[in-house]
Amino acid sequence: MRTHYCAEVNKEHINEEITVAGWVASRRDHGGLIFIDLRDKDEVIQLVCDPAEYKEVHTLAEEIRDQFVLIATGKIRARVEGLENPKLKTGNIEMLVSKLVIENRSKPMPFDLSDKKVNEEIKLKYRYLELRTQKSYDVFKLRSKATIAARNTLDALGFLEVETPIITKSTPEGARDYLVPSRVHPGEFYALPQSPQLFKQLLMVGGFDRYFQIAKCFRDEDLRADRQPEFTQIDVEMSFCDQEDVIDVAEKLIKSIFTECGIDIPNTFARISYHDAMEKYGSDKPDMRYDLSMVDVIDIFARCDNEIFSNIAKDPKSNRIKALKVPKGDTLFSKRQMKGFEEYVRKFGAQGLGYFQMKEDGLKGPLIKFFTNEDIQAIIDRCTLEVGDVVFFGAGDKKLVLDYMGRFRSYLAEIMDIIPDNHYAFIWVVDFPMFEIEEGKPKAMHHAFTMPALDKNGKLVYDDIEDLKSVAYDIVLNGTELGGGSIRIHKEALQKEIFAVMGISEEEANEKFGFLLEAFKYGAPPHGGFALGLDRLIMLLAGTESIREVIAFPKTQKAQCLLTHAPSSVEAKQLKELHLKIR
Repeated sequence: MRTHYCAEVNKEHINEEITVAGWVASRRDHGGLIFIDLRDKDEVIQLVCDPAEYKEVHTLAEEIRDQFVLIATGKIRARVEGLENPKLKTGNIEMLVSKLVIENRSKPMPFDLSDKKVNEEIKLKYRYLELRTQKSYDVFKLRSKATIAARNTLDALGFLEVETPIITKSTPEGARDYLVPSRVHPGEFYALPQSPQLFKQLLMVGGFDRYFQIAKCFRDEDLRADRQPEFTQIDVEMSFCDQEDVIDVAEKLIKSIFTECGIDIPNTFARISYHDAMEKYGSDKPDMRYDLSMVDVIDIFARCDNEIFSNIAKDPKSNRIKALKVPKGDTLFSKRQMKGFEEYVRKFGAQGLGYFQMKEDGLKGPLIKFFTNEDIQAIIDRCTLEVGDVVFFGAGDKKLVLDYMGRFRSYLAEIMDIIPDNHYAFIWVVDFPMFEIEEGKPKAMHHAFTMPALDKNGKLVYDDIEDLKSVAYDIVLNGTELGGGSIRIHKEALQKEIFAVMGISEEEANEKFGFLLEAFKYGAPPHGGFALGLDRLIMLLAGTESIREVIAFPKTQKAQCLLTHAPSSVEAKQLKELHLKIR
């Protein structure tokens, strides 16, 4: 049907007869000649239908409309001088069509493929049409290139690609499982995996040493711009390793992917502790493309005459008073904007937002009257304030303050337009807490199989459960968590101890994880690993606004497929076979 793809055709083919195939991107009738832009997978070629040369071809071309499927044969010739199109690879040649086949016709398009403002629901309903655009093809070409680079790199590093089960046992890993009812085991269910976590650990027990997988994962959770109910991750596990070994492999992998995609990045990435990330940036995934870091001023505010602040400062373990300096902010923000900033943080639970302005004659603001001259100078020194700077203050519960001040930092960076384009700022966040308290109970911050930080005797020792660290690490790029991992527990006694801390009884542990605990009895090696979110990685590489743009057939934020109308009801017969009733 075709001898060449459009992108392959160039001046070397002049006077040669070839055949191309594709879709009509546009058609222009110049009252004699008809010009057709024909697009295949990744390029456009201009077809010329000349009634003086081939009347039948021209007559047929009069019927053609956008998105018709054509097969065209003809001779390649140079474009008329001055009419070249430098935006196209084929911009200096065209085809004089001698034979034309309308392989298939198209209804009028439900939306203009070139219109960037089309409602997203329309685009998802007709996703196969949006995939026809050059932008979409380029995204998936990039995704393919990145995936192949990942496979090649891990293969070169001695990793073995192994597929793990898609229908498996439901285990609590943080998010809700997608459940699959069993027909042959009435009343029992499989689950779709949230990750291959337990199976890749079992592969290490099995002596596979180095494993990877381009793994499909599923989580029944609320969606955001960077989340989908089904997603893909580059999953990696290795034996006889420590944190440095795992991070080294992850950096080599990321470097190779970016290099293959034409982007130069450092060989190694900066690191920050979880504690410092939260205290300085209010986030465990800080965007390091700009500064705007916070400093702690709770000790200074403890001495002020404002009862609200001084009471907050009495409990520096549970509370925070954070200062965020904006250089030259006094000239950047209007009074109306300053008022709007307080309204912004209130959306995230803040009671208010204080601020000082550094003027020529000193620090000014509504709170100044509560501070001595010495403490005013202490604030100036602590925040390194210069004339024209503004410093904002958040006060209250530790988690609340860090959260809304971190969000406020990102909000300021956007409205100040200080985020550089085409810049990739990687950072490892390390030394995560082992647990966080939810509803009064300890919950694993990463997952229950993460190795806690042990004392020199290999024992689990702590005064406050929230102060216990783990050997866990996340890789962050431009404020987005690309992935992360940990060194895993590989001894039965320690794993049981962690389950007990989390309030998981021995009976429940055996019911849900008995196969893993049993495996640890047969010589489990020390091991660890990581996973990178492939969809998020491609989203950042391609510069798209949503993860949905880098998934071939994505779901909406309500986890619906508008193309296939999934989820959908099923026949009563199917429910009966699965021993289910709709309540």
